[in-house]
Amino acid sequence: MRVLCAALLAILLLGSPVLACTTFIITPGASADGSMFVAHSNDGYGPGVLGHNMTTDNTRLVYVPAADHPAGATRTVHFDPNSGSDDPVDSASTDHRATAEIDEVPHTYGYLTGSYGIINEVGLMSAECTDEARVQPNWDPEKRIFYSSDLSNLALERCRAAREAVDLVGSLIDRYGYYGTGETLLFADPDEAWAMEMCGYDMDGTGGLWAAQRIPDGHVFVAANTFRIRELDPAREDQVFSKNLFAAAEKNGWWRPADGRLDWLKTVSTGEYSHPYYSLSRVWRLYDRMAPSLELPPYVEGTYTTAYPFSAEPDQPLNATTALSLYRDHYEGTVFDLTNGTGAGPYGDPYRNPGQFDNHGPFAPGEVRPGAWPRPISPLFCSYSYVCQGRAWLPPEIGGVAWIGFAVPAETAYLPVYAGATAIPESFTIGNRSEVSRDSAWWAFNTVTNWARLRYADMMVDVRAEQEAVEGTALADLASADGVALELRNSSGVEASRAFLTNWTVANGETNVDRWWTFADRLVAKYANGMISDFANGTTASPGYPAAWYEDAGYQYGPRVYDVAGLREIPDLAYVNETVTVAPGDELRTIEETQRRDAGSVPAPAFFAPLFGL
Repeated sequence: MRVLCAALLAILLLGSPVLACTTFIITPGASADGSMFVAHSNDGYGPGVLGHNMTTDNTRLVYVPAADHPAGATRTVHFDPNSGSDDPVDSASTDHRATAEIDEVPHTYGYLTGSYGIINEVGLMSAECTDEARVQPNWDPEKRIFYSSDLSNLALERCRAAREAVDLVGSLIDRYGYYGTGETLLFADPDEAWAMEMCGYDMDGTGGLWAAQRIPDGHVFVAANTFRIRELDPAREDQVFSKNLFAAAEKNGWWRPADGRLDWLKTVSTGEYSHPYYSLSRVWRLYDRMAPSLELPPYVEGTYTTAYPFSAEPDQPLNATTALSLYRDHYEGTVFDLTNGTGAGPYGDPYRNPGQFDNHGPFAPGEVRPGAWPRPISPLFCSYSYVCQGRAWLPPEIGGVAWIGFAVPAETAYLPVYAGATAIPESFTIGNRSEVSRDSAWWAFNTVTNWARLRYADMMVDVRAEQEAVEGTALADLASADGVALELRNSSGVEASRAFLTNWTVANGETNVDRWWTFADRLVAKYANGMISDFANGTTASPGYPAAWYEDAGYQYGPRVYDVAGLREIPDLAYVNETVTVAPGDELRTIEETQRRDAGSVPAPAFFAPLFGL
């Protein structure tokens, strides 16, 4: 009964919408130590999720135990009310109780899940992102019962290998039908990785369409709310797709044999998930960070661009620390840099309050929407992110690790969960956006993000130092834990090893969540009331704003210069935080003389301060 209740609980928790995710894979040949990395950011409740009540959104994870099932048992498939929430007209029902039944298998693996499956006890890893499709059918218990969320979990319940997961998911779509938005599911074991994309094609029909492509070893792969598979070739061994694809595409007028190779993206999708700098900019950014030598362009001609490769070789092998850092990105140093400009405020806040055009709604042909911000890889609306690591040289329950980061990636610390653990920290299972709780891991990390926005550039120095300390310690401790678990496995058996891994995972997680709450409190005290305090040394500073912000705010015009009108007529006056001393009433003349003198010898404008000591 406990196993059944846990499984049901997991299904009920899968209602958190996942509609704006970034996902990537680093294959063993592209990593520094031969690990497979599979990553996903659950950015579900972002702007434009129409009709979704954020106050009750859950931000928690669940461990579903392994189970044996009697002959004739069935497995319940629940309707996912968030499967089409971008298009409420085509959404089916919001009744979470809507279900269908399929045949159960004799044994299911234990696995970690959230909105989607994460990693199972035998080392199969999964990730997801939502994509725009031409047709997004309704749920129908007689014709279409699967959305990607349940497909992801079923794969982890039943499969050991990535290709096995692709075959299972494809067969389930073919047999039971697919509804909702277009979706990308990534599946990887420690040796092989596949990208699988799926969608509907008939608002009243059965079945669905899908395509999958293997990521070459030595390559990295990125997807971010737009399909990434392009031309399909039946002769290729690294591609598989639904048997009805060509017939359905031709029937719908999306493709003809005379067109040549079928381009999956062009055929079944309207392209980008939202505006051009919502989806493809993230694809560009991650490839540019991992393989800058490709010199990929940040701007492209259109939604069906071929400027970005399906996968690429990184310039150098990537390790776990680098893999975690990829999610902590706001386009720093690029044309999309969100830490610069007026929108970032005086302290470089990379997050934006979403406006009416920062949504998931598809663009009409030729439509231009003003006021939309670039969508960062680390978005303010993230529920959690993770980077799974598969290490083939260790037994799967030891070699598989999910690095879990709650709330916003840039300010979180990633905590390891072993694939073989049979429980997770209790704080990982508690999370409701409407109730601040000291028992919740999500609220610990979300608190730091929201406080850091008050003085972002300064506080992030502290945040990065704490991240490095937590994750650096975890990496070192993980190596020791690997050795203990392996020794126990050899001397006392797998169950003894898994008991150790469970205790280690829970203790490490709770210790670091407590540590992050302490860190959050320390940040509040240090940066309270607009000041920066060093309590160890007994000092407090009031540094004010950066010089550029004073200049933009017009602060260089006061307060001790009385002839403000005359001062404003001086061209190119800027704030530089310097003080000069002049006789009372001589301020304006001194500034004008210095301006004329500097203009003759220095090409740049002269700069002055607002305060004059008397």
